Amino acid sequence: MTTPSAQPDRFVHDRLPPREQWPALRYDLPELRTPDQANLVAHLLDGAAAQGWAARPLLRSPTVAFTYDEARQRVDRIAHYLIHELKLVPGNRVLLRGGNSIGMALAWLAVVKAGLIAVATMPLLRATELAKVLDKAQPVAAICDARLLQELEQAQRGHTGLRHVLRFNAADDPQDLGRLIAGQPATFAACPTAADDIALLAFTSGTTGLPKAVVHTHRDVLAACQAWPRHVLRATPDDVVTGSPPLAFTFGLGGLLLFPMWAGASIYYPDANYNPETMVRQMREQGVTICYTSPTFYRQLAPHVQSIGIPTLRTCVSAGEALPDATRQLWKQATGIEMLDGIGATEMFHIFISSAGAEVRAGAIGKVVPGYQAKVVDDAGHELPRGQIGKLAVIGPTGCRYMDDARQASYVPDGWNRPGDAFVQDDDGYFHYQSRDDDMIITAGYNVGGPEVEDCLLAHPAVAECGVIGKPDDERGMIIKAVVVLKAGEVGDAAMVKMLQDHVKNSIAPYKYPREIEFVGALPRTETGKLQRFKLRQT
Repeated sequence: MTTPSAQPDRFVHDRLPPREQWPALRYDLPELRTPDQANLVAHLLDGAAAQGWAARPLLRSPTVAFTYDEARQRVDRIAHYLIHELKLVPGNRVLLRGGNSIGMALAWLAVVKAGLIAVATMPLLRATELAKVLDKAQPVAAICDARLLQELEQAQRGHTGLRHVLRFNAADDPQDLGRLIAGQPATFAACPTAADDIALLAFTSGTTGLPKAVVHTHRDVLAACQAWPRHVLRATPDDVVTGSPPLAFTFGLGGLLLFPMWAGASIYYPDANYNPETMVRQMREQGVTICYTSPTFYRQLAPHVQSIGIPTLRTCVSAGEALPDATRQLWKQATGIEMLDGIGATEMFHIFISSAGAEVRAGAIGKVVPGYQAKVVDDAGHELPRGQIGKLAVIGPTGCRYMDDARQASYVPDGWNRPGDAFVQDDDGYFHYQSRDDDMIITAGYNVGGPEVEDCLLAHPAVAECGVIGKPDDERGMIIKAVVVLKAGEVGDAAMVKMLQDHVKNSIAPYKYPREIEFVGALPRTETGKLQRFKLRQT
């Protein structure tokens, strides 16, 4: 680092993995090269004026809208309060707790602009889960939506290092953050962070039940803004962006805050209690052009979009879990829009394989995003011939650095990031998702990807949702088991089992049919919409 760090609190820096376990970081394109001194919020928010965006809308909700300059003033007041009133020191961690709202967005931007480290948490986490975050990150302050204070206050007991708990979305409370900052100056000189100073700790969304803290620097995030958003998404200042992924999840943080700011676009945060129908109505009223959500929620939105219509909508991004082709086609029938698929990882910050528009190919996620390199490898890290199933390996301008976690060595065994996905790359360079490594089902010598069977079952008109896993079996090693949520009015009886089994046999290779089908009312999912197959295996 040629520019000195501006973070005297070295807690996170001192807990980075050994250098020999770091990923290889590549900045092969000119736009990926960041000056050694850079503050990402200064670049995105303060820099909006130079782009001519100061008076353009940035943050919108059903009740209020802020321009870029109005948002900057509020961010600067919060940053002033944190540094000059609370006496926080750059490098201190600040826990953020809230759903997607203007208050949550302003707090995140203020924390990072002040040189502090943002530790955003999912709003549905309970006290026991929050206590683990407190143990790991050791935040000195928290900024919490007033409606979510109870669980945080329970988690705070015994954590004396958490000295300050601020609240927002509590207009009548004298301790509301908006009131506390009212007298603060509306300008704040951004902390002169080195590009390699820490901007955030991102806790993984927990599909395995074992969350990890991923470290991302100002350089990482600025490089991510110049990769997928620039080359694939291609948003403009006229875009209005919305969606469901939480800001505590890097998919949501990029898609619903940082990437729109990079493009000069605006972000609409819907009511907290939206459902598929009200979401569609709000998107229509707000003139939304870009939407981010999970395949599951797109399926729920589809009938309402078809009946209500969103004439301004042009780009629909799916990530967070595998996109079944049945969902892609359902959405295209409802809207006429070819969904933009992508695979990313918290460890990589955002999407690194994706294709849009004319580049979309049925059954493929896409090609590697410019700035990244990807290959399919065997267990020893040797690249496999095209057409063979193996493990995905990726390098680029972002990469995995876990904080104080022995699992770093397995994620980055040789400088290449291993996200834990099984893929096939075809002769044209397209990557075809097969499964998570641990979701590959080996039955009677055949390799079967659970998502392929899920995709097939979702194409049946009786099926609302499903998850497919391997179940140990003495004769076949594993059998394929499907856990199915039926649509309203359908009956989960023996006749339905046979109907679904026959449907799979007639649609894909017969050995891939589920020998066991269980009907349930709901599937276990994370807050980000990912199916928790490990929980299905526990039943």
